[in-house]
Amino acid sequence: MANGTTLTKGAKANSRDAILDAAERLFANSGFEGTSMRSIAEAAGVAQALLHYHFGTKERLFAEMFTRRSEAINAARIKRLDSLFAQGVPTLEEVLDTLLRPLIELGHDESRGGSYFSRLVVSVAADRDPRSCALIADNYDPLARRFISALMRVLPGLKEADAVRGYLFVIGVGMTIMAPTGRLNRLSGDRCDDADIESMVDHAVPFAAAGLRSFAAGAVTAGTPEGGLQ
Repeated sequence: MANGTTLTKGAKANSRDAILDAAERLFANSGFEGTSMRSIAEAAGVAQALLHYHFGTKERLFAEMFTRRSEAINAARIKRLDSLFAQGVPTLEEVLDTLLRPLIELGHDESRGGSYFSRLVVSVAADRDPRSCALIADNYDPLARRFISALMRVLPGLKEADAVRGYLFVIGVGMTIMAPTGRLNRLSGDRCDDADIESMVDHAVPFAAAGLRSFAAGAVTAGTPEGGLQ
């Protein structure tokens, strides 16, 4: 029951999606603390009682909103990664494309959260509060371990510590270019277009691959070489 009215299965799904969509927009624009359950209900066009009916608390609503997009990105990654290894050992570039492409494609798709989710995932990943750390751990750590193992498998000589560093560096690149902001266009004098998904992936993949290969080759060592820059 919600406001004395029994919701049909279809109405439950529709109201739930409307609430998640509205929450995504408001949390992205105003942050967790700056967004109230009342404002989400108003933006979704539903009674506030429905938010408590579906989610109970603002913390749970935020977690389910975050998990919805994360699961979609990760499902696409896992499906392709499994397909690649089912055909043999893929190239490093294929693994990196599989890691980056679903993230960038979602960031460019406003019908699936686009720029709103890109801001949220960057904010949550950078925060150290317990809620944010738990969300990243629950939604992304299992996937991260799979890709770290994949990187070590396709790149002989890559040590686990460097595979972990490399994975995080690649994800940092991915989140930076996840959604088009216009900065690439501005800095390049419109010679580059950050709305072009293929171009973004085609340039990010070899950039990341070169860094990982330098790790595997032992080109990066701890400390500063004698006579090097400080």
